[in-house]
Order: sequence, then structure tokens, then C-alpha cells
Amino acid sequence: MITKYLKHLIVKLQILFLLICSFSYAQESKLDSAYFYYKKAKQFNHDNKHFNAYNNYIKSLDLYKKLNTEDSIAKCNLEIFELIKSQNNLNKNPKPYLDNYYKFALEKKDSFFLLKALNRYAEYYWNSKNIKQSKSYYFKALELTKSNNLSKYKVSIYGNLAYLHVINYPDTAAYYFKKTLGLKKLMTNNQLVGNYINYSLFLKNQKKYNEAISQLKKAEVITLDKYQLKYNKIIYGKLANCYKEIGDYKKAYKYYEKYNIARDSLNNTEQNIAISELDKKYQTEKKDKENLKLKQVNKEIETKRKQNLQLLFIAIITIVFGTLIYILSFKNSLRKRKLAEQEKEIETQKNLTLLKEQELTTINAMVDGQEKERKRIAEDLHDNLGSVLATLKLHFENLKLNREKQKINQEELFNKTENLIDEAYLKVRRIAHAKNAGVIANQGLLVAVQMMAEKISSADKILIEVVDYGLNKRLENSLEITIFRIIQELTTNIIKHANATKASINISLYDNNLNIIIEDNGKGFKMNALNLNDGMGINSIQTRITHLKGSFNVDSTIGKGSSIIIDIPVA
Repeated sequence: MITKYLKHLIVKLQILFLLICSFSYAQESKLDSAYFYYKKAKQFNHDNKHFNAYNNYIKSLDLYKKLNTEDSIAKCNLEIFELIKSQNNLNKNPKPYLDNYYKFALEKKDSFFLLKALNRYAEYYWNSKNIKQSKSYYFKALELTKSNNLSKYKVSIYGNLAYLHVINYPDTAAYYFKKTLGLKKLMTNNQLVGNYINYSLFLKNQKKYNEAISQLKKAEVITLDKYQLKYNKIIYGKLANCYKEIGDYKKAYKYYEKYNIARDSLNNTEQNIAISELDKKYQTEKKDKENLKLKQVNKEIETKRKQNLQLLFIAIITIVFGTLIYILSFKNSLRKRKLAEQEKEIETQKNLTLLKEQELTTINAMVDGQEKERKRIAEDLHDNLGSVLATLKLHFENLKLNREKQKINQEELFNKTENLIDEAYLKVRRIAHAKNAGVIANQGLLVAVQMMAEKISSADKILIEVVDYGLNKRLENSLEITIFRIIQELTTNIIKHANATKASINISLYDNNLNIIIEDNGKGFKMNALNLNDGMGINSIQTRITHLKGSFNVDSTIGKGSSIIIDIPVA
């Protein structure tokens, strides 16, 4: 009976092993199919057959999901996002696919994948009228480019930021164009020429023709590995137009001639390339068909070989293999369940700890601010009012003595005493006004910042320039005071720590968004090397800006100064 039972058990395990082998073969077949649909979709997209491309990407994605191949799923999600985003006629929402790709990048903790996702989010939210959301994603991407292996991507991010600001914020656009061209070491010659041309177009639209010509001249002298004729045609055409605008018709004619020569050469070259590509495409298609046929034959041979090999080993490993699978799967299930419970508990504790830490940080920042304000008022009372009151006390004692002895003119002594009382009153009033930022309350944020800059510049140690745009109306008083304190503290940091000779404060209000850019030519610093709990008060400033629902970004390079950009929504 035992022998019969064992035979029955072996038969069952053999069947199980066959099923497992069949499953393995089916998995491999699905993987081939998924890759086939993916490549087919890429070809359809190249041929501008977007509906066919979309359908094949979806088929590939579904198969990769069944196989649980995360890298391939992420790759499909990004391709589908870019396809839908570029085509209005597909009538699909691309964002869920980008969200899935971003989630994958976060789980992988891969900086390059995260950079790609953030740039795509910035493109998705691109809106020249309301740039805030797109701009925030570009700033997040810039943070990632601080690592050496991703620094070259700063070029494209700054270039995109420049285009984002072109329509409504031309000054900021010019700032980012200059930032882009300041990264020449990170660019290829083709990229550098492209950026010179883009900047010249911006300057031409601003009617700054001579500056546009200067940028195009820089591009003209650069030698390129490829597309030289194409770029020459563009450069000569733009130069001709600019010279025409400024009335230099001789040079305009000269560059029109160069433009025509480059255009004719380019047309001949493109025609030859097109003929060569058609021939190449035909030969490639022929080879692909032969390779596909050969691959199918090899696949059939490989399938038969695998089946024979599987049958050879069935009798040897059936019992051991089946038992091990059952034990290992059971243990693995228990271990996964325990790990999931532990991870859930750890995550809950982390969230609670983070919330408490954030609450404590906010409270500490508020208390620290209050303590500083109390200390300042106490010093004002001691240094200014204390001496006046001491003098006033002496005068009252003199009045008392003089009433009896009449050594000094009584009326003169009364007048001096009254003057001291007036002075004490004015000092108390001035301290009260300082407490409520009197200049701001009376004349507004812009005047207060300008007065501060004038006072600092008058010492001839540092020149501070204030540039404003759109501040025709006053903001809410408490908001103006908070913003002034932030600017004041950042300016103090420049004076104390930057060793700068020049600084600028750019304040602009547009479309319910207050933009502040503070720059200096000082020694710069590394943001990640700062102790945020003391020093320059950066943590306190960030806390205040967060409370105002704004954003705070620092761009600093050692030896090249610093730029601090603040955006605050204004109701």
C-alpha cells in the first residue's frame, strides 16, 4: 500500500514539474511578445502612425505588468506619456503614466530617472501665464544636477527656465539665458551654438539688435562636427535680418548672399542623404526579414531542445523539487507577512516622529524670533532711553535745588527739562515705530528696502542696487513687514559672510505672485554644508516662507557668488 501511495505521489509531482516547466516557457514567450510589441510601437511612432503606436505600447505594458518586470513597465509608461503629450488627437490623459514612472524612480532612488520625471512634469504643467508649478519642478530638477554625474543637465534646465519666463518675465528670462551660457564647459559645440541662436532670437524680439548680432557672431565662428550647413543657414539668415533692422544694408546684403549659398548647399546635401537613407532602409528591411526567419527557426530548435532536457531530468528531481518548493513558498509567505507588518509599523512611527519634529522646529523658530525682538527692544531702551532718563533725573534735582537757592535761571532750566521730556517721548515713539516697522507702515515695503540699501551703500563697502517691477500698490501691512525682515536678514548675511562688493535686490509683483531675487558677487557657499539650526538663519527664513505658502531656492557656487530666489503668492 505504501509503494502504491509513493507511486501515486511521484506521478503527481511529475505532473507538477511539467506544469512548472510549461509555465517557465510561457513566461519566456510572453517576454518575447512584450518586447515585440514595444519595438513595433517605436516603429509606428517613427512613421507618425500614432494610434497604432499607442495600441502596441499598451499591449506591451500589459504583458510586462503580468511578468512584473519593473524596469520595462517604467520604460513603457514614459514612452506612452510622451506619445500622448505630443499628440492632441489621441484624446487621452498622459499624467497617470508619468505618475507611475515617477513612483518607480522614487522606489529605485535613481537620480537620473527622477531627473527625467521632474523635467516631464515641468513640461506637462508648462504655462507661460502661470509659471509657478512648472518652475517648481525645474527647481527640483536643478537640485538633482548638483551631483557631478548629472551636472551637464543644468544646461537644458536653465534654457527651459529662460523660455518659460520669455513672455511675461523678460528680465528673468535674460537672467536664465545668461545662466545657460555661463555653463559652456558642460556643452557640446552644437549645444553652445543652439543656445547662442536662442538668446539672439530673444534679444531680437526685445529689439536689442546689436546684442543679438553679438551673440550670432559668437555662434558663427564655432566649428561643428555635424549640421554645420544647417546652423550656418540659420545664423546667416538671422544676421541679415538684424543688420537690416539697424539700417546696415551692406552687411545685410552680404549675409543674405551667404544665407542663399548655405541654403542651396543644404538642399543638395539633404537630397543625397535622402537617397542614401532610402537605400539603407531597403537593405535594413531585407536583413530584418532574413533575421526574423532565422530567429524563428532557432527558436523552434531551442524549444525542442529544452523540452527534451526537461523530460530527461523529471524522474531525478521530482520528489526533492516538489518538497522544496512547498517548504520554501510557505516560509517565504510567512516571512513576507511579518516584514509587511513590521514595515507598516515603522512607517507609522516615522510619520509621527516627523510631524513632531516639524512642529518643534516651527515653535522654536517662532520663539527664537520673539526672543531676538525682545532683546533688541531691551537694548534700545537701555542705550537710547536710559541715558535720557538719567539726564532728566539730574535736571529735576537741579530744579529742586534751584527753587531754594535760585542760582540758575528757572525758566531756562524748565525749558531744558521740557526738551529732555520731549526727547524721551520721541525715543519711546521711535522704538514703538521700529517695533511695527514704521517705515514700512508709513511708506511701504519698496521704500523701506530702498532706504535700507541706501544706508548700507553709503558706507562705501558694498553697493546694493534695488530693482522693482509691478509694486504700484501696497501689500497687506503684516505681509510687508515679514517680507522686509526676510530681505533684511538675507542682506545682513551678505554683509557678514559673503565678502561681496556688489549685490542686487530684484522685487517684482505679477499675476498675484511676488518674486524676489537677491544676488551677490561674493565668495559663495555650499547649501548642503550649512548648519541650518544656527549661522545665517536660513532655517528661520525657510520656516517663515513656508508659513506664507511660498518657495525658497538657493543657487550658490564657491567663488562665484550666490542667488536666492523667493516666490510668495499674494492674494
